[in-house]
Amino acid sequence: MSNTTKLALEASLKHLMLLKPLDKITISDLTTDCGISRMAFYYHFKDIYDLVEWSCLEDARKALRGKKTYDTWQDGLRQIFEAVLSNKPFILNAYHTLSREQIENYLFQLTYDLLRDVVEEQAAGTSLSAQKKEFIANFYKYSFVGIMLDWIKKGMKEDYEEIIRDMILTLHGNIGNSIANFLSNSCK
Repeated sequence: MSNTTKLALEASLKHLMLLKPLDKITISDLTTDCGISRMAFYYHFKDIYDLVEWSCLEDARKALRGKKTYDTWQDGLRQIFEAVLSNKPFILNAYHTLSREQIENYLFQLTYDLLRDVVEEQAAGTSLSAQKKEFIANFYKYSFVGIMLDWIKKGMKEDYEEIIRDMILTLHGNIGNSIANFLSNSCK
């Protein structure tokens, strides 16, 4: 039942964001649209921004389900772009209303989860420290997020398939090379 209420609130939020900016939506608007009490809202979320964050992360989890391995990370990346594009009015409204830091944090968490699993898989059986694996995942995370933020800032007009192709070509073999470089450097 709990998740049903959260999903209903998410649907109401996305519906209302088609009608007005996020900063003009109130808890009362949400609860009226959703048909629940204010207490029910506050049982699940501390404020509207908490709901926005939960909604983004929930969409991300769905997009990345089963796509966080070396062989499938490209599909995971594609699904992230598709999830963002399919929620274009919501994302653009949030992008123009929330601080850049809030949007970055959401995208950082999303892409870090994808990249961390890929780095872990590629570094399996090596002596690479957790700290170095985290550094590699963070390094690529910042590239991914910067590219996605530019795409969002430009209104998501550029073909994301072309962006993904360019990212795949740029990254091809680089995570493995980064791991190998750290391992060979630690022996010196």
